[in-house]
Amino acid sequence: MTDSSDAPMKEFRAGMIHASIWVKTVKRNDRAWTEHSIRVLKEYKDDRTGEWRTTTYFRTEDMPKLALVANKVYEFLNLREVQRSSTPAAAGESDSHGAA
Repeated sequence: MTDSSDAPMKEFRAGMIHASIWVKTVKRNDRAWTEHSIRVLKEYKDDRTGEWRTTTYFRTEDMPKLALVANKVYEFLNLREVQRSSTPAAAGESDSHGAA
């Protein structure tokens, strides 16, 4: 397994919560494919030290922003896959308005 990059391919932020999409190329038995992994973090300022830190623990009030970034990641990856695999409509197919 090899990483394609040392940086995420895409990041989404909502306030202090952010999700990063990482890409890996997996090679096994003369086959190779791409896998995506997602890291979700929350940034906060430590009251005692004043330093910025990250955590993977979330509070109830974080849930709407967590859901937002998770949906954006899902949307980005799925629309990207649809766009990559879609082809122009075949002759004779109609769109949602009935036009050919």
